[in-house]
Amino acid sequence: MKPFRPFDELPLVPGLGMRHAWQEFGPDDTLGSINLLTPERVTAGAALVRTGEMISLDLPLNLPDPPMFGRKRYRHEIFALSRNEMDDRLDGFHPQASTQWDALSHVRCREHGFWGGRTQDPTDAPNGLGIDRWAEHGIAGRGVLLDISGWMRTAGRPLDPFEPVMITADELSSALRAQNETLHPGDILCIHTGWVDAYKALGEDGRDRIAKTPSSAGLRADEAMARFLWDAHIGALCCDNPAVEATPGDPGIGSLHRRLLPLLGLALGEFFDFERLTERCRALGRWSFFFVAAPLRLPNGIGSPGNALAIL
Repeated sequence: MKPFRPFDELPLVPGLGMRHAWQEFGPDDTLGSINLLTPERVTAGAALVRTGEMISLDLPLNLPDPPMFGRKRYRHEIFALSRNEMDDRLDGFHPQASTQWDALSHVRCREHGFWGGRTQDPTDAPNGLGIDRWAEHGIAGRGVLLDISGWMRTAGRPLDPFEPVMITADELSSALRAQNETLHPGDILCIHTGWVDAYKALGEDGRDRIAKTPSSAGLRADEAMARFLWDAHIGALCCDNPAVEATPGDPGIGSLHRRLLPLLGLALGEFFDFERLTERCRALGRWSFFFVAAPLRLPNGIGSPGNALAIL
């Protein structure tokens, strides 16, 4: 794969002052950063398996409950096909209501369009950026868990995951150094803020409050963060909070989703459950593992459940 230009050499979107990578993977690309998950990098990720322990990184499909961001609860019906056969079905199911992947068709950059500058609105017709593209390719490689929650606690600045604290690119770099980890091209970067851990401990009233007024610590949505993530050339970014970036955000800083999905083609995952993985990584004294995920092969889908495992 050809070398990529550094972030500061990427072209600007006309009239917007934000950098894009629309030509870095080729003029008709539909995969974005998933291109970086090459057979060689998948093989290297598989070589990290030591114990064979498998850890699910998904929340149950019915969490968060109540659902957030205006989504509705699905209805799960179990019924008999015959005297001896059972079946079930889901109605009103939102693929992005729980642990999820955001397809490249999830967010557009105003009139400039989606990844690659595609202006076709997927509500009118497919624009070629559905989640099925990643499902066909597959998602696997070296996962790296960055325990930003643990690092900030050790630094004497405990992170409240329900407060809209903005984690900076410099803080990510410092946490990586503290863990003696270096990001390699194609890595799946997994960031543990502790949001899911804290959410699971809430009672019904607390969960209702979060659903009505979502709030979470997360990444700062500035250009420095986009630069850090692009220049690291990661294959995907998965976070345990609701939106990768802090919510509510700051309109004066902008949207990290807009910087990453339509402009840099970076695969994003949200609501990932890293609680058990963090415990095991701490116990084992290592923070890298084999990451495997199989998004739903939903034609032209805007997102998918995570369907992800860490294999240690």
